[in-house]
Amino acid sequence: MCDIVVATPKATKDHVMIFAKNSDRDPNEAQIIEYIPRLKHEEGYVRTTYIEFPQVRGTYAILISRPWWIWGAEMGVNEFGLAIGNTAVFTRERVPMKGLLGMDIIRLALERMSNAKDMLNFIIRVIEEYGQGGNASYEHKMLYSNSFVIADPEEAWVLETAGKYWVAKRVDTTYSISNALTIENDWDLASDDVIRLSRRRGFSFARYFSDKLYTYFAHGRDRREFTYNALRSKEGYITPEYIMSILRSHFTGIYYPWRGSMKDVCMHYGGYLRPTQTASSQVSILRRNGLSIHWFTGTSLPCLSMFKPLYLSDEFGELLRQVMGEQPTNKYNPGNYWWFAEYVHRKLVLSYGSEVMIKYVEELRGIENNIMREIEDARGISDLLDISRRAFMEKRQLLQRLFDTTIPRKAPITYIRLIMNINKHAELSM
Repeated sequence: MCDIVVATPKATKDHVMIFAKNSDRDPNEAQIIEYIPRLKHEEGYVRTTYIEFPQVRGTYAILISRPWWIWGAEMGVNEFGLAIGNTAVFTRERVPMKGLLGMDIIRLALERMSNAKDMLNFIIRVIEEYGQGGNASYEHKMLYSNSFVIADPEEAWVLETAGKYWVAKRVDTTYSISNALTIENDWDLASDDVIRLSRRRGFSFARYFSDKLYTYFAHGRDRREFTYNALRSKEGYITPEYIMSILRSHFTGIYYPWRGSMKDVCMHYGGYLRPTQTASSQVSILRRNGLSIHWFTGTSLPCLSMFKPLYLSDEFGELLRQVMGEQPTNKYNPGNYWWFAEYVHRKLVLSYGSEVMIKYVEELRGIENNIMREIEDARGISDLLDISRRAFMEKRQLLQRLFDTTIPRKAPITYIRLIMNINKHAELSM
């Protein structure tokens, strides 16, 4: 499950576009933050996760967060400050076991397009010609259509699909999507078949195409209502810090993971009824003039994570290769940054609300706040690179202190067993 929010320059304090996403995946599905430079290609096709797709002569530089086994991306941005993310939506339309994943479509679009409207049209063409499909889970069956949020420094679009049917809406001030269709009959663009269907009295794209059972149990409408209201209540004053607070939100005031629900924006694993967790998060500040800065956690659970600043350049690509470490899989590997943090996160999850956990979060927020202040005074890539390197280093030092520390558990035995079970599958001993 996933959540995406966007605020246009009309709605933000500094008159910039802000795009953000929480990527929710299986709990052992590590994600990679990856920079891929501009490349020239001679081959006729590129192999996506399941199928081949026509290649172009040259692809743009991109910064993406992707599940370790997938060619595409959950979210990302390219060198033009063009950002995109997708969410799973459950519809009445059949989804084949092999095809283009929504994540593959994201990467294809980032590599080829330079503005939001062109990206929107590209994705529409791909969906109409190729369709969408493929199992989106490494460990079990997960088939779905996709909704997308696309944003550049000047405009943002929402594209919702059901198989090859689609509608699109330009965002005026703020918008959010989750795991449910949101557009009723107020679209700006639509596929020909949807336009024909809309001649029926009372037609609604969201109501007509939604799979009611799956949509209900995903609680996407509840999360979307929360994020949308949070954005609307702050229009004109929205900041990156406020967006980060939305991504860290839980449904209840006093929160414990063992009492969590699918209504949480910051999703904690909870067994069969809550089978995913937030695996990585992104907040991008897209500017018309000047540097667009992209804040990624690169780790799970934003409530226990820190956003680190990144920029698209070869220097940042080298930094990422250094700090992210070895390539991850679904098995525990302390040589990989995501898994190194995950080991500590799972210890903290089992002691959620304890003095150790509270002190850790306070220190983490202190580091993050300092880094955000320093970014405001940064001059050029060199300063940004130094600040980003220090952000990763200070977070790792904080994690290292807890890595070998025994932390008393507060969680009930039933929840401890849930975490121990996924640890077993990941070959992780705590």
